[in-house]
Amino acid sequence: MKLYSSTTKMAGLIVALVLASCSSPGSQETQGTPRFEIVEATIADIQTAITTKQVTATEIVHMYLERIKTYNGVCVDQPEGILGPVSTIPNAGQINALMTLNLRPEHREEWGFDARKARSMTDREDNDPDMPDVLEVAAALDEEFARTGQLVGPLHGVVFAIKDQYDTFDMRTTLGMDAFFDNDRPPDDASAIKRLRDAGAIILAKANLGEGGSQRSRSSFGGTLCNPYDTTRSPGSSSGGSGSSVAANLVTCAIAEETGGSILHPARNANAVGIAPTQELVSQDGMFGEGFNHRTGTICRTVEDAARVIDVIAGYDPRDERTVFSLGRTPDEPYQSFVVAEKDVDQEPLQGLRIGVVREFMDKDLFDEASFQSIDIVDRAIDDLRDLGATIMDPGEHGALFQECVDQYVPIYRNQRFINQSPEQFPPGEDAIERLLDMYFDPSLVPHTASGVPNIRNLGPRFSLGESKYFLNRYLRERGDANIQSVADMMNKANFFTDIRPGTDFTSYKVQLERTNAVTTLDLASLFQDRFAYKTIFLQCMATLDLHAVTYASSIHVAHVLGNPSEPSRFNSPGHHSIWGVMGMIGGFPTMNVPAGFTSQVFDRDAEGKLVGPVPARLPVSITFAGPHFGEPTLIKIASAYEASTKHRTAPSDFGPLP
Repeated sequence: MKLYSSTTKMAGLIVALVLASCSSPGSQETQGTPRFEIVEATIADIQTAITTKQVTATEIVHMYLERIKTYNGVCVDQPEGILGPVSTIPNAGQINALMTLNLRPEHREEWGFDARKARSMTDREDNDPDMPDVLEVAAALDEEFARTGQLVGPLHGVVFAIKDQYDTFDMRTTLGMDAFFDNDRPPDDASAIKRLRDAGAIILAKANLGEGGSQRSRSSFGGTLCNPYDTTRSPGSSSGGSGSSVAANLVTCAIAEETGGSILHPARNANAVGIAPTQELVSQDGMFGEGFNHRTGTICRTVEDAARVIDVIAGYDPRDERTVFSLGRTPDEPYQSFVVAEKDVDQEPLQGLRIGVVREFMDKDLFDEASFQSIDIVDRAIDDLRDLGATIMDPGEHGALFQECVDQYVPIYRNQRFINQSPEQFPPGEDAIERLLDMYFDPSLVPHTASGVPNIRNLGPRFSLGESKYFLNRYLRERGDANIQSVADMMNKANFFTDIRPGTDFTSYKVQLERTNAVTTLDLASLFQDRFAYKTIFLQCMATLDLHAVTYASSIHVAHVLGNPSEPSRFNSPGHHSIWGVMGMIGGFPTMNVPAGFTSQVFDRDAEGKLVGPVPARLPVSITFAGPHFGEPTLIKIASAYEASTKHRTAPSDFGPLP
């Protein structure tokens, strides 16, 4: 069944169903029927409740709308408005995770949501019958189920938030910007979003994000985001609204985007599950600001739910040529089938799997005490993996899982950069090729003393000249808006927040756009060389060590205080890139994280960057699993077994069931 039909007949049916069955908020309670509890409900829970007629899709939507109305308000003090200075509010009871709601004006007003949450700022009437809202879609699902007794697809009744980086034909898409689009709705859905709708998913909202899809905890249109486990802290960048809306049970799952941690960071802070899949597995079509290091993925509360979402959105899309590499490389069985059930965890379900520990990202000598508790928590998680039957390859304290492969292959695969970083090894006038050959046959000659010493942490990408400008302008040209047609328009035809704090996550997106627009050529050679080098080193080392996956702390730092500097993520030395950036962004490898526990205390950076603490704090910590390209089935098996045996997912206490 196509719920988004272009026919007048279908539109009339939807409107009639809405008027008959779902026009009044809270109708389930007035009918006196038992209330299905939506908090922590999984996809299986929702669909079982629907098929056994405990609840309808319309009632599911009502439950989420009730929670959004209760918990999705402004979470900071902003005396000068959304664009001005903000200060944190402890225990705010609000998170501001969702910026746009898929409700027509009459339904939005009926539910008491203000005009800022409207589906469009440029179409105030919003009465197109071919553009049904969330209540109309839910009613159509209910009608189809009543008629056939069957779910319309694998995501029937599942409610989603979509990061405002992905096109939705029925809701504004502006990358979190308060930009002056002639039509703030794009002409069609992103490919991944269309696949969700075709599978029966209900698209309820656009998630707030770090403006521009970058490392910020606020956007000019959506405002400041807050962490549901501590509203004075960041929910993670840049898919913060996707993660926090899932954590607080405002939606079932969310679509998010990953570059250098934009899925895994907010999933960690949300005590949730994030899957950043193989880059070529899920289409980037319809992504505002795509790129060669970007990935489309999901955040849910369980591994099984995340796998169900990947089942729907994965696969070849002719509108994204990179997905051609997925042909013939997806599993014969659904991703969901690789989930280890709770009843099987006592049978050592990970027997035969070899998992390497990337100690390079968990060496206490590289960090300060702010990281120690997170590392200890993940060390306990690694012991849990042993108990599940996995063989753990751990190089030990201060060890380096990948160093032998790095020493062997960096000199040739990163040749010119390596030569430039090691001038003492390559004096002017000498034959550099002979020296490189010497190092190939004797890797012990690779220098380990210079600042440019190669290791898995500093194999990060060099600047990719012109990439952002190229992809932003390509997106805007394809979208065809009459007013916003270029990066120059984005920076000159928009409002921006004025609370700029250098060195924090409150930095200027306008300045970033100005730097992007100043570039006049495209040079991606270093990007592709870095990616090929990293893929070769990673896969070769996985093969020589006979590893099925690797694991490490999702981050060794917890959520930082909003507007303050975050703990340094580059290992306190030049060229050392973040864990998320190295493992996923550069190589395009699949990565996923799972809740591993909570801190009891933390250290923070104050406004001047000084380390302060410890202070008591219960904040989520996660463990990450990574593997070779298209290795999602193995990662899902490992992650689900760990999840089922430990059960570290806990909902935020201030955002519990409604009275």
